[in-house]
Amino acid sequence: MKFILSNRRKWLLVAGSALLLTATPSFALFGVGDIVFDPTSYASLVSQATTALNQFNTIKNNVVHFNAKQQWQSFRTFLENYDVASLFGETNGIKISLNSNSPSISVTGWKNATLSMNSNATQFLQALDPNSPMRGHLAMIETSDAISPQCLTAVGQYHDSRTQNADALSSLSSWQLDGGDDSNSEVEQLNLLNAAASQQMAEAQAQGTLQTCIASQMTVANMQQRNAAVQDINTAAFVTQQRSTNNANAASEGSTWQNYIP
Repeated sequence: MKFILSNRRKWLLVAGSALLLTATPSFALFGVGDIVFDPTSYASLVSQATTALNQFNTIKNNVVHFNAKQQWQSFRTFLENYDVASLFGETNGIKISLNSNSPSISVTGWKNATLSMNSNATQFLQALDPNSPMRGHLAMIETSDAISPQCLTAVGQYHDSRTQNADALSSLSSWQLDGGDDSNSEVEQLNLLNAAASQQMAEAQAQGTLQTCIASQMTVANMQQRNAAVQDINTAAFVTQQRSTNNANAASEGSTWQNYIP
C-alpha cells in the first residue's frame, strides 16, 4: 500500500512539473487569481510608449524656434534713380525711361538723344551699292535704334519692380527673422521657403531680361567692330590695286593721281 502511494505521489509531482513548464508567462499577483501580470504585454507597452515619446520629441524639435535670428539678417542694396541732365532738352525722356516702365517714352527719349539722318543722307545712301560701307553703317544704326529703346525700358522696368517689390521683400524678411511661435511652425517655415523661392524666380527672370539686353548691345558693338575691320581690309585692297595700276613715283609728276586714298 505504501508502494502504491509512493508511485502516486511521483506521478503527481511529474504532472505538476509538466503543468508548470507549459504554463504562460502570466501569473497571479498577491495571491489573487484574477489579477494576472503578463511580462510580454508589459514589454510591448513599454516599447510603444518609448516610440510615442520619441515621436513627440521629434515633433517638439520641429516646432522649436530660434530666439536669435537677427544674426542672420543681411541688408539689400537699394538702387538709386538715375538723374540724367538735360541742359537743352537733348535727353528728354531718357530719365523717365530709365526709372520707370515706359516703353513709348523709351523710344521717344532715344530719338531725342541721338542724331537723325537728314534728307540728303537718305538720297546719298539710296544711290549707294547695298554692300557699301555706308550701307553697313546704316544697318548698324537701324539695329541699334531697335535694341537700345528696349534696353532703356528693361532698366526702367527693373527699377520700377524693385520699388514695387520692396514691401514684399521687407515683409518676407521680417517673418523669416521673427522669433515668435506663430511663424516658426514647420508648415509656416515651409510657406516662407516657398515665398522666398517665388521671389528668387521673379528676380532671376528680371536678371534674364537685363542679360538679354546686354547681349543685344554686344551684338551692335560687334557689328560696328566688324564693319570697321571689313572697311580696313577693303581699303587696303583698293590701295594695292590702285598702286599697281597708277604709277605713284616722283618721276611721273606730270600725271598726278587725283583720287589716291592713302
